[in-house]
Amino acid sequence: MFSFKKKPTGSSSLSEFMRNGSAREQKRVFKKVIEESIKDQQLIIEKARQKRAEMEKNEEPEMCINAKA
Repeated sequence: MFSFKKKPTGSSSLSEFMRNGSAREQKRVFKKVIEESIKDQQLIIEKARQKRAEMEKNEEPEMCINAKA
């Protein structure tokens, strides 16, 4: 039989930071992460708006052709 016991691992730099970093340092990092996440989300939203506008633009001529037929 095989035993699937987890082997202990060393601490990651993130876990070390969470345990040993000052509240000020943690707030600074959290603020930066949140700001970058907001920028990324806004970029995704803008790309989706552009894609939707392109799709709507491409659909209009077809609708006009179908309306004439």
